Amino acid sequence: MKKYNVIIVGSGPAGLTAGIYAARYNLSFLIIGKLNGGAISEAHKICNYPSQNNISGFELAQKMVNHVKELDGEIVQEEVMEIKKIKDLFKIKTNKQEYFAEKIILAIGKKKQKLKIKGEEEFLGKGVSYCAICDAAFYEDKIVSVVGGGNAAVTAALLLAEYAKKVYIIYRKEKFFRVEPAWIQQLKKEKNIESIFKTNLLEIYGKDFVQGIKLDNGKKLNLDGVFVEIGSSPEENLVNELNLKKENGYIVVDKKQETNVSGIYAVGDISNNSLKQVITACAEGAIAITTIYEELKLGEN
Repeated sequence: MKKYNVIIVGSGPAGLTAGIYAARYNLSFLIIGKLNGGAISEAHKICNYPSQNNISGFELAQKMVNHVKELDGEIVQEEVMEIKKIKDLFKIKTNKQEYFAEKIILAIGKKKQKLKIKGEEEFLGKGVSYCAICDAAFYEDKIVSVVGGGNAAVTAALLLAEYAKKVYIIYRKEKFFRVEPAWIQQLKKEKNIESIFKTNLLEIYGKDFVQGIKLDNGKKLNLDGVFVEIGSSPEENLVNELNLKKENGYIVVDKKQETNVSGIYAVGDISNNSLKQVITACAEGAIAITTIYEELKLGEN
């Protein structure tokens, strides 16, 4: 049985930073994640991370992954199915094997929300997408729509505008929600982007592929693709099984990133800290590992 000081569940910025700090503290650790780099791997551009004026989410994520590996950190791409406390250890069961650790850091992030309208599931991969950076290049000279009104929706529209001949942003409110002013300024410069406010999608229709959408203002738009960017919600399955205290779906943590369950920490988008950004996720990962180091190593002295 291989035992680690800490197992980090999630391989986004929070989990990867925790790994970097764990390596420097000489803690034995394992990072388990379904997607190396996490959700930022799908971000078109990141312009507010110190030292990186303009970098793709994928590139920034790979830099973090490489940093962990250069420190001989261990990362496996597996899905955690279950976490149980057995005496003084946690047993982590994945879709492939079992691991054991003294401490657990949950950096599991959030999952994309869906519209839950007719045609959404039917045309998934056939014109419906939740990842502009993955699929934008397939829409060269085509017409697409982005549904949503936050930073993710606006940046998706800006990326799609580099390929598509027309991009509609459809949002249910009367103006964009907490979008960084810099993105709004850039959006206004793009002639092939049109914003439609106070409007909802009712249906996505087509034959073999998406051909158009119906709106609640009575209109239809003929188009080839629908990109859904209406926000994310916390991953709750593991959280519920571990009886962790939650606040609006997010895990409640203290200043040391500790949860109400001894030995379990939460960092990044899954925690109840207010600002969900790459830089704060990284900071939380560093704080959690420092807390664990002080408990495991300094506590021995």
